[in-house]
Amino acid sequence: MSRKALITGGCGFIGRQVAQELLENGYSVAILDSLIAQVHGDGPPPKDARAEYHIGDIRDPDLVRYALKGADFVIHLAAEVGVGQSMYEIARYVGVNDLGTAVLLECLIDHPVQRIVLASSMSVYGEGLYETEESARFGRARRQRERLQAGQWDPVDTDGRPLKPVATDEEKPVELASIYALTKYAQERAVLIFGEAYPVEAVALRLFNVFGPGQALSNPYTGVLANFASRLANGQSPLVFEDGRQKRDFVHVRDVARAFGLALESPQAAGQAINIGSGHAYEIRQVAELVAQALGVQELRPEILHKMRSGDIRHCFADISKARELLGFEPRHRLEDSVGEFAEWVRETGAADNAAQMRRQLEERGLVS
Repeated sequence: MSRKALITGGCGFIGRQVAQELLENGYSVAILDSLIAQVHGDGPPPKDARAEYHIGDIRDPDLVRYALKGADFVIHLAAEVGVGQSMYEIARYVGVNDLGTAVLLECLIDHPVQRIVLASSMSVYGEGLYETEESARFGRARRQRERLQAGQWDPVDTDGRPLKPVATDEEKPVELASIYALTKYAQERAVLIFGEAYPVEAVALRLFNVFGPGQALSNPYTGVLANFASRLANGQSPLVFEDGRQKRDFVHVRDVARAFGLALESPQAAGQAINIGSGHAYEIRQVAELVAQALGVQELRPEILHKMRSGDIRHCFADISKARELLGFEPRHRLEDSVGEFAEWVRETGAADNAAQMRRQLEERGLVS
């Protein structure tokens, strides 16, 4: 039985791990990637001799059709990634993420596959799920600019009362807070709608904060863990927005790669949007301290900016019950047990610190206040 998968964005941080996961489990793999400089720096990563490569833009229909030849499955990772940057490079994000997905889906009409699995994002939730003082679900939290400008970072209910953050499940309503989130939700809905209309099963995995060796350390719009590590490796304190008490879920890239493999094969996953996280919540300032400790630079304390970025949310961490039920997914690599391996890779790799540049670009456009 043929088992060939096309991975769009397959040269990226997550894509390389997904390719390895599939190759080790008997799939043949084709990779399509544009190798943009912001992600890949001075040069692309080494190629895996077991995979075939197609270099170019996901918006090129001729290239996509060629890359799809013989494919039985598609894992769609190709996307521009970064909440802050999406707020001013709007056309770029909409073009790659949404038009790119549209081109891929049109090509799948003439070259259908058994299943497409999309990398969606936890950003589609906006604020995560909360409970009121009466322990009632509150899924429509949104922070008000006036409160943020006064340094009141936590959202409140409609009566102005405090809310308690709880694990976010897939029933929580979508509440888009950035252009990036908007594009990811458009991708998600397009793929799932396509799966209802055509004989192609569709799955969307809502990824939480992915970390691990192989991240683009010099890309200031990549994951927060990589940003912290880049600063610390260059003798600079990590930059932490707001008061650093915001909570996130960090999931290891190897667990994410395994989730994609499970999503290709699980019959009950078809038509579903599924959280992929660790199921644990971490305060951002504590994460910065954890990375500093692992790198042996504990004296470099986080620089708490007491400023917010447009598009940021306060708390969001995953309820992964659905992934456990539908995929048999169980995370194996907790952040606190894996940060040492990550730090060792950072020391060996080296990184340019571009965080100050990122902050300046946002401030010049009034996106930090």
